[in-house]
Amino acid sequence: AAAAGAFSLREVLEAFQRCVTEQREGLLEPFLQSLGTVFSFISKDAVAKVSLLEGHCGGGQGQQYVSLQSMVRHELAAGPAALRARSDSGCRTVLRLHRALRWLQLFLEGLRSGDSRTSVVCTDAYNASLAAYHPWVVRKAATVAFCALPSRDAFLEIMNVGPRDEAVAMLGEAIPYIGDVYSITQELFAQHKLLDLP
Repeated sequence: AAAAGAFSLREVLEAFQRCVTEQREGLLEPFLQSLGTVFSFISKDAVAKVSLLEGHCGGGQGQQYVSLQSMVRHELAAGPAALRARSDSGCRTVLRLHRALRWLQLFLEGLRSGDSRTSVVCTDAYNASLAAYHPWVVRKAATVAFCALPSRDAFLEIMNVGPRDEAVAMLGEAIPYIGDVYSITQELFAQHKLLDLP
């Protein structure tokens, strides 16, 4: 078992497994739990976004933030213009986390295959997902930071699921669940024309 407070890929997998209901609704609580765990090791900015959404879920309108679908309905009820004007909207915040989730999915797929150094895998995942939304200075800083990433073996050890083969196998289990959450969010936001929120 993972040490208390340590990252655990098994816990992340279990949270992603709980994200999607039989009715194909994306539940926010396990979504935030899984992303909060992953991004606490990667990005303070993403953790702040998770915290903002947790505030919505636990606030006076919390029942409107049970699922991605209920959140979108609730926030669009005020009108698309009002939603676009809000910098703290759940939809805007989920969109940013959704883009980061795509990066995570691509990075973990690359890590699982083990074809390249982690810096190359991370850079490729970033360029295929988040880079388009960042200014040049941020892209350059990210690329430099990726050069300092630990080895693939070190990443697999950090996942706290046992030997390397077990970690790779668990990545194989987790990636489809991550992809499912990503697809549901992508389809929902495309349907409501929310993929270009400022």
